Amino acid sequence: MPADSELLRSDDKRLEELFRKSPAGEIPKGPMEGMAILPGAGTAAAQLLAGVVHLLLWRGKVFSPDGYLSNRLSPLDISSIVAMVGPGPSRLDDQECIVIDYSHTSLLFGGVRDEIRQVGPHLYLGLIWLAGRKVGWFSLREPESGDQ
Repeated sequence: MPADSELLRSDDKRLEELFRKSPAGEIPKGPMEGMAILPGAGTAAAQLLAGVVHLLLWRGKVFSPDGYLSNRLSPLDISSIVAMVGPGPSRLDDQECIVIDYSHTSLLFGGVRDEIRQVGPHLYLGLIWLAGRKVGWFSLREPESGDQ
């Protein structure tokens, strides 16, 4: 079971291997703490950038039981940028994942699609697609589960 800190130290190849071998898991419920994962930045820079992104820009997601989520933004923890959530095939390997689709809910982020799989208890690894291209990674963890 990886920890958030282990995900931050992983390169793109390792993250992709972990994503491929992990199950979709259950759709999360309620607020989830997010962490941007920037494997190309190097370990020290990735940790610093993840902290800055979490503090100033993106803090995570809130999953509602009706098949939608909103992103938690800024130090004020503002809920914004709504997406539809449900099971579906991953663009990476055509296996089941949880798809976060912005195409029907956001004009600005309509080209974004996130995919998540459960990589540990209370921990999900996310893959970000933009206009059909893989552009980044993130993790989501239940707030009270520690190791951020």
